[in-house]
Amino acid sequence: TGVIRTALHNMDREAREHYSVVIQAKDMAGQVGGLSGSTTVNITLTDVNDNPPRFPQNCSFFFFFFFYYQLYVPVSAQVGSAVGKIKANDADTGSNADMKYTIINGDGSGVFSISTDKETREGILSLKKPLNYEKKKSYTLNIEGANTHLDFRFSHLGPFKDVTMLKIIVGDVDEPPLFTMPSYVMEVYENAKIGTAVGTVTAQDPDIANSLVRYFVVHNTEEDRYFTVDASTGTIKTAKIFDREETPWYNITVAASEIDNPGLVSHVPVGIRILDVNDNPPELAREYEIVVCENAKPGQVIQTISATDKDNSANGARFHFSLDEGLSMNPNFTLRNNEDNTASILTRRRRYSRTTQDVYYLPVLISDGGTPPLSSSSTLTIRVCACERDGRVRTCHAEAFFSSAGLSTGALIAILLCVVILLAIVVLFITLRRSKKEPLIISEEDVRENVVTYDDEGGGEEDTEAFDITALRNPSAAEELKYRRDIRPEVKHLPRHHPSSSLDSIDVQEFIKQRLAEADLDPSVPPYDSLQTYAYEGHRSEAGSISSLDSATTHSDQDYNYLGDWGPEFKKLAELYGEIESERTT
Repeated sequence: TGVIRTALHNMDREAREHYSVVIQAKDMAGQVGGLSGSTTVNITLTDVNDNPPRFPQNCSFFFFFFFYYQLYVPVSAQVGSAVGKIKANDADTGSNADMKYTIINGDGSGVFSISTDKETREGILSLKKPLNYEKKKSYTLNIEGANTHLDFRFSHLGPFKDVTMLKIIVGDVDEPPLFTMPSYVMEVYENAKIGTAVGTVTAQDPDIANSLVRYFVVHNTEEDRYFTVDASTGTIKTAKIFDREETPWYNITVAASEIDNPGLVSHVPVGIRILDVNDNPPELAREYEIVVCENAKPGQVIQTISATDKDNSANGARFHFSLDEGLSMNPNFTLRNNEDNTASILTRRRRYSRTTQDVYYLPVLISDGGTPPLSSSSTLTIRVCACERDGRVRTCHAEAFFSSAGLSTGALIAILLCVVILLAIVVLFITLRRSKKEPLIISEEDVRENVVTYDDEGGGEEDTEAFDITALRNPSAAEELKYRRDIRPEVKHLPRHHPSSSLDSIDVQEFIKQRLAEADLDPSVPPYDSLQTYAYEGHRSEAGSISSLDSATTHSDQDYNYLGDWGPEFKKLAELYGEIESERTT
């Protein structure tokens, strides 16, 4: 069938795990002359939990030497630290070798604990409580290691667990002083004088030598400087004056060290509560703005006031309000103590007038319930205001000022309106003055640089009074060139050259060219065009007068044939005068 079966009973994997088997197959039922083939089969035995754990005869511990199940632990070992480890051997593998360690009994079960490392399958021994060499020098533990996965087919092989006894020896070392308490809380009144004892801390050397202890305050913060400690007795005393309202609690640290070995130091926190004394008088809770209406009625509550005290409730919880007894009775206002740490301000008469008095002052005395009681005086300011019928404040200042000045609201509005109108007139006047232009002033002589438009209609040729005819016929009649009215020259003009010939021999064309050259070379005028009028009509035409006004009534020996030589422009005129001449001849 080719089925492979075991040939031995109770094979042991721990003795031999791997086997190699050679299998041969033959044909012809194995007879002579048949062919065969072979193969190798590798067989591995799987593990079962058939071996219980066993503690070895020797164990090595972490950081400590262990021989014959003894463990040395120094007294200075810290709580929670691992002090050693132990392991039980199991021939099985995988989950069949998993185990759990427990302390089943012994006098050290409350001081030590054991846990299991799942990776290494070791038992880790830890310290649960601090050791004291002077009280107990050794402990005994019974430790059990048991498999966690059991196979009941092999339960007849015995219990799958093992127990060993471990003896722990506590080693003595020089320890720092120990305080009698892990922390201290003390109290002192805030009015305590400097040097007042607050409390005492105590520390002792736990060693057999019992060395003397020295105390000191660790000055890490400013709070530590408010206290000192006696180096020998550990008594804490005040070093400064306190103010509970500013700092109600102090936290300091006191250290203790052996005199023989100052390097061994232990610390303890000390909290000091500052107790309150009644050293702050009560005062108003805030600044009050009290208003009374002019139409107020007697007995009307206009304000409720309250007080505050920096001291705690034992010295400032109850307040009493009253008016200053040293003053005469106030005819305007009174005060009512509400017995709930508040007081009400009431009116004592009907109607108040701002014109008569707009501000009243009311002194109030406030006392607390401390021992001894303290009191303070405050002055309330009460203003008189105009109010609506429902009590809403309408005004307190502006209308009172108008009334005292004897002016009504309508008069004030009229005055303001007049002022606005006057200001508008002044602004308008200034604007017109600035926009008004200066009148144009033109000299009669300076006619060559100005164009003046009169919009007047002349009288025709017979009007000889509108201008001087001599100025038109004689260019020399114009005066010397003057400067421009809008330019103030800063340089000297070029000299003007006048012809030395007589007035009748002046050439107008030469005169104009000379004036044009002077205008172009004059540095005092800006470079823009200038209109210069010389008012000259020129000499008499060589052709004479061509007027025909008198030709119809007078006879003339004029020959008009030369008009035909003047060109096409005078052709019509030549024909006209030619016809007239022909008619005259006829």
